[in-house]
Amino acid sequence: MSGLPGASTCPGPGEASDLKSPLGAKFREPLTEARFQQLFGDAEQEAELLAEPRWSRLRRLWRRRARACSGPGAWRLLRARLPPLRWLPHYRWRPWLLGDAVAGVTVGIVHVPQGTFAVLSLMTGSAVDRLVPEPLEGNLSGIEREQLDAQRVGAAAAMAFGSGALMLGMFALQLGVLATFLSEPVVKALTSGAALHVLVSQLPSLLGLPLPRQIGCFALFKTLAAVLTALPRSSPAELTVSALSLALLVPVKELNVRFRDRLPTPIPGEIVMVLLASVLCFTSSLDTRYNVQIVGLLPGGFPQPLLPSLAELPRILADSLPMALVTFAVSASLASIYADKYSYTIDSNQELFAHGVSNLISSLFSCFPNSATLATTSLLVDAGGNTQLAGLFSCMVVLSVLLWLGPFFYYLPKAVLACINISSMRQMFFQMRELPQLWRISRVDFAVWMVTWVAVVTLSVDLGLAVGVVFSMMTVVCRTQRVQCLALGLAEGTELYRPLRESHKLLQVPGLCILSYPTPLYFGTRGRFRRILEWHLGLGEGGKEAPKTDGPPDAVAEPVRVVVLDCSGVTFADAAGAREVVQLASRCRDAGIHLLLAQCNASVLGTLTQAGLLDRVTPEQLFVSVQDAAAYALERLELTGPKTCTVWV
Repeated sequence: MSGLPGASTCPGPGEASDLKSPLGAKFREPLTEARFQQLFGDAEQEAELLAEPRWSRLRRLWRRRARACSGPGAWRLLRARLPPLRWLPHYRWRPWLLGDAVAGVTVGIVHVPQGTFAVLSLMTGSAVDRLVPEPLEGNLSGIEREQLDAQRVGAAAAMAFGSGALMLGMFALQLGVLATFLSEPVVKALTSGAALHVLVSQLPSLLGLPLPRQIGCFALFKTLAAVLTALPRSSPAELTVSALSLALLVPVKELNVRFRDRLPTPIPGEIVMVLLASVLCFTSSLDTRYNVQIVGLLPGGFPQPLLPSLAELPRILADSLPMALVTFAVSASLASIYADKYSYTIDSNQELFAHGVSNLISSLFSCFPNSATLATTSLLVDAGGNTQLAGLFSCMVVLSVLLWLGPFFYYLPKAVLACINISSMRQMFFQMRELPQLWRISRVDFAVWMVTWVAVVTLSVDLGLAVGVVFSMMTVVCRTQRVQCLALGLAEGTELYRPLRESHKLLQVPGLCILSYPTPLYFGTRGRFRRILEWHLGLGEGGKEAPKTDGPPDAVAEPVRVVVLDCSGVTFADAAGAREVVQLASRCRDAGIHLLLAQCNASVLGTLTQAGLLDRVTPEQLFVSVQDAAAYALERLELTGPKTCTVWV
């Protein structure tokens, strides 16, 4: 090996020395890929597997599948798909139960009127207008209105059925890997922008303005314009209720955050606020005396299971697919934020499975498509939720309201619900405080954050998500285009090869060029790869030119006779990139340059072999490391050329 302890000292600046100076003592022969596989590979085992009869291999595969379908295998599968079977036996009842109960009840109380608002939004105008449009005549009798509303509910249930089926199909195809394209800047910008949408959407209820809900692109600005236009008509009573609610909720949340370790469970400010506001509105008749908007009568009773009309499925697939993708993206984003915050991992495919089953089953009860929401997720965490058991308490609250407790929410002011949603967005807005640090760490990630946030705020959550993901991927592609191919030199007294630009004390042997190309080699980078190698090796189109050097400007570069290409940074190569390497090998051979490849991973090496690399080079030109390839190159130069080394100082 080169540069190991015991090497003689290389002469001073500008002096020549024996070529063996950077080599030093040799402990072993250079290892090629073929030799390494002979010594350390599983050649015998692979030969046995290839010699094994086909029926024997099929029988072994069948036994493996049978073990997976056995009792223990089925139990492992069940535990993987039903997470409570994993964490419920280890549930810490005393420290966690009270927090889960309070958080679940809080979220359930907020869920109930929100579901009613969703129904009203569906009846008065929503995303299903394109599927079930409002008649142009406008004046509908009672029976016709009921039929139209029933059609809209059926279309929404069919959309839930379609999105659930699509997510289960994505789960079957294991497409949870798509969550890897949601980079951290995209996720945080998405949730921060969505929090602003939630804030603006609550302003009409906060101010007591009965405004229609805006949807589509620029909905945030349309809502702001409508609010500013109707601001003179805002209700002083609603403003008073909102101010008092925020004056109670915000300090309570600050106390919960500051004394989280001392409190057995967070103070249930939301529950207290709902009770106080309902009692105050009832005793003071705020709804009749001051026109304070209240929740009103909630529909009761449990719906009968009904299969959505399958005739609607072909029409709603165009809407179900983007809805399924956005549902998965938002849910995965929220899950990743809290997984990073509380140091646990998530399974993206399990997210697809859970949402798919949830939408599929709920569609049988005339429910709308469901997803994780920013407001209620933040509310659940702020209220002290610890595990998924909080969801059980939320379901119990909703079921109790459907069956018995609906009248108790009659006098609840809508402004209180708006204040609860707004106050739960604090942590999402606090993410903006990380922007200065992000600017210092990576300005590219800062640009991704800003582009995603502006797109989410300006357009909509789903379109902003698409813009953010596309822009994030574009930055990755652009960065692979800007990666530089580095010439390496030997650190004296070691076997380490470092970029020559990092130090002027690195050894460089005339006639030997060691290059590191630290980026994937694919159709987008093949052109730059070709130009960089031509520049370093002097392989211009007009014939062999003088090679370039990374040393001092006045240094005279000698013709390259051996080039070592460090492929450790080439994580993958496609067909176009592999053909570029094969063409490079041909051009080096024609120019009298001996090409050596070092540290190719198995995937890249397989692609290069299939592209015909071994028709241009021999297996003895493929090495397991840069050190092995350099040692072989130095031995070759020692036999065929001048025995000198160069030290740049």
